[in-house]
Amino acid sequence: MAKRDPEKTRRNKEAATLTTKIKELQPTVLRLTGYTNDQSLNGTYGGKYAEYIDIKNEVIDTPEQFRSLYFQGFLRTLEGLGMYARAGNPYFDAFANYRDNDVVQEWLNIFLERTFLRNYDALTKVRPTVEEACIWIGQENASYGILVTPRFKNGQWENDKSEIRRFSPKYWSIGHILKTGLVIPGENEKIDFVDLEQYLTFFKNTLVRNSGSVHEKEIANRYCEFVRSADKPEDIPLLIPELRYGGIEKKHEYRLDFTVINPFNMNKVGFELSPWSTHGALTGTKSKMQKDINAEALANFEKEMKKLKSYFRKLGITVLVYTDSDLKDHDGIFKTITDYLIVKNSPRQLEFQSIEDFLSFEEVI
Repeated sequence: MAKRDPEKTRRNKEAATLTTKIKELQPTVLRLTGYTNDQSLNGTYGGKYAEYIDIKNEVIDTPEQFRSLYFQGFLRTLEGLGMYARAGNPYFDAFANYRDNDVVQEWLNIFLERTFLRNYDALTKVRPTVEEACIWIGQENASYGILVTPRFKNGQWENDKSEIRRFSPKYWSIGHILKTGLVIPGENEKIDFVDLEQYLTFFKNTLVRNSGSVHEKEIANRYCEFVRSADKPEDIPLLIPELRYGGIEKKHEYRLDFTVINPFNMNKVGFELSPWSTHGALTGTKSKMQKDINAEALANFEKEMKKLKSYFRKLGITVLVYTDSDLKDHDGIFKTITDYLIVKNSPRQLEFQSIEDFLSFEEVI
């Protein structure tokens, strides 16, 4: 049985307490505002939050921020009414009832806080952009896609954009891949995983093994054990192998050995295992002049640097490079990677003046 999330339990208790307060205030609010029932009342105020707030793109960390954005949106609506911002307009009447009654203010503030708590998971998640919500991994003839809300349309895989916000697992986590699986480019086929072990086996023995790198295999082994030992393995970020710089394009320049995407802020960190034997070694040097050897070595170096700069510029990925001396200590490398696998959300603490601005709105005469 999955462990209960103590934070979610706490939020549910807080929401229940707020519900009690809302019910106590509601009869007075109905009398003061003239609405006939709680459905009309809720529809006039609470049900408007998706109209006033850009919930598809806003990342909202606190109930104070949620209320602030609500009143900013409400104010924009009032300002957009122009000459119709007067008594008799339903938006203005709702505003006037809030402005003129302390009890209505108390009720709506509590109502909005409860709405935030009830929708906490969806509202606080940083969501990938449409462009970020699709990544491609793997070798040229063995590539796979990881999408957020995959659907096959017109011969290609794409995301259902309208559902990205509602995606329940943490983005780019073990839970993510267990929900979506891997898609096959150009084919209406997916590789689904029934459980954690099936994915980890595929990760290690197919995705990583195809690279032929002993170093990548060692890191993959440690990652699998790390995930297995986690209290909530589904929340562990994916260690994404062979991220393709060119995306779905068959011919592309680079692949990054491993990548981790922080599910809370979408920050990306790459890990490049660069032994001299495959990334810099020169052959046939006996027949070459020293200046030619130097030029070839410089070309190899510049190629590697171009790869790292390209990933940063195009995809916003900061890349950590491990060379031969580092690769002697796989445990040490994985310890560094672990720092990016253990992630927690850090809500921003913000102050707002939105309610004061909202209350200062004046009727058009």
